[in-house]
Amino acid sequence: MMTENSQDIPGLVCPIPLAHDDKIVLGHGSGGKMSQDLIEKTFFPPLDNPILRAANDAGIAVIDLPQKNGEKVTCRLAVSTDSHVVNPLFFPGGDIGRLAICGTVNDIAMMGAQPSYLTASFILEEGLNIEILQNVLESMKDSAAESAIQIIAGDTKVVEKGKADSLYINTAGVGILPPGVNIHGANSQPGDIVILSGTIGDHGIAVLEARGDLGFKSSITSDIAPLNGIVQDILKITDQIHTMRDPTRGGLATSLNEVAKQSQVCIEIYETKIPINPAVLSACEMLGFDPLYIANEGKFLLIVPEVFVEPILQKMKSHRYGQDAVIIGRVRANPKGRVLMRTSIGTTRVVDILSGELLPRIC
Repeated sequence: MMTENSQDIPGLVCPIPLAHDDKIVLGHGSGGKMSQDLIEKTFFPPLDNPILRAANDAGIAVIDLPQKNGEKVTCRLAVSTDSHVVNPLFFPGGDIGRLAICGTVNDIAMMGAQPSYLTASFILEEGLNIEILQNVLESMKDSAAESAIQIIAGDTKVVEKGKADSLYINTAGVGILPPGVNIHGANSQPGDIVILSGTIGDHGIAVLEARGDLGFKSSITSDIAPLNGIVQDILKITDQIHTMRDPTRGGLATSLNEVAKQSQVCIEIYETKIPINPAVLSACEMLGFDPLYIANEGKFLLIVPEVFVEPILQKMKSHRYGQDAVIIGRVRANPKGRVLMRTSIGTTRVVDILSGELLPRIC
């Protein structure tokens, strides 16, 4: 237990799984500490550059476009790529096609950019039913229309039966970043307010139910949604948004820890303020899961100066994907790089990042 005025956290000891340095395991895809270690130790050394190391879900490229008169126009592009391996392909509230579109659209939107174009590549397993593929493509078409983006290029590969688990999709997206917008994981400042757009854990539990792992039927549906519309509405109020994140793999807790580390601040959240669907909470209690670590696909965090909170909340609540938006915490100076939660009984606990996998193949 910690007191309200604690400034550091000495002597934290937490058991973690044995290190896996020679082979890839499912935990490397968790979005948690094992994923971060894999990126830092394996991917960064040969591929490192300042844009990649910014550690956002999308990178920003500044490009000078030549004009006919010889002048140049500077264009800032947000670029992101993502792969989608969810199991099963269809689940309550969504499918791999909608996931592929919304996942990349949202990564671009979290930088404050308006997504414009996507590419889509498909790895198909021999024996896949054509009707399943058609249904996935129809879902992608509908989601692209809702997101107001175009799919402008693609690729298809077919592998032997048993080599691809039916269907994998890779997408890449490009969006235009407006002048004056500088949203980044390292921009959060003491005094900022943390806003969450709605309930957490819906996607992860919906996929788990579709796998038959809950042992009962519920009304839980995935929250998959394109968030670029609501983000653009918020940016009309102010472009002084410090940080935005969509808490997908690893859930709310992982996203908050990433921001706290990047900004070198403490993020304090309030347990009683975090919205959770009662059915999701019941499922988590039955299975021993913490909803803070369950994946989401249609929710996002905003960390903003307090002066903008009320107009932003009003705008979010007027949007279909922000009706349950609520303040869940505040940014403090210390202890740096930590996420703390004020519990319902008045104590404070550390919300750390998970080491390995909680729910594999979730997005």
